[in-house]
Amino acid sequence: MIDLVLLFAGATLTVLWGIAHLFPTRSVVRGFGDISADNRHIITMEWIIEGVALIFIGLLVIIVAVIDSRNMVSTAVYILSAGGLIVLAIVSLFTGFKVNFLPYKLCPFIFSISALLILAGVIV
Repeated sequence: MIDLVLLFAGATLTVLWGIAHLFPTRSVVRGFGDISADNRHIITMEWIIEGVALIFIGLLVIIVAVIDSRNMVSTAVYILSAGGLIVLAIVSLFTGFKVNFLPYKLCPFIFSISALLILAGVIV
């Protein structure tokens, strides 16, 4: 039972952070000031993609855990999802963490905590 709590906690944190990416997209893009239309579209696309990717990863872990939390495919999904979150944490650490805006600085920690919770759910 504790394994499911850990899996759901990590996945839910991931989903919520993904949703949190979607709401401020317009203001984030506006924060870049006077940039070309192409650059506005690229930043908008990338911001939305990260949010959608996080929601997908979190929902995938939740759905797999609900269907059958303990089989080889489930374990592979959990490990790959945690690995993806760790990669995002590393990328965020070397990019967004350097920006003087608190939510960017939180990304590496939130991604890492989510990944660790999911991996703990696999181990327990």
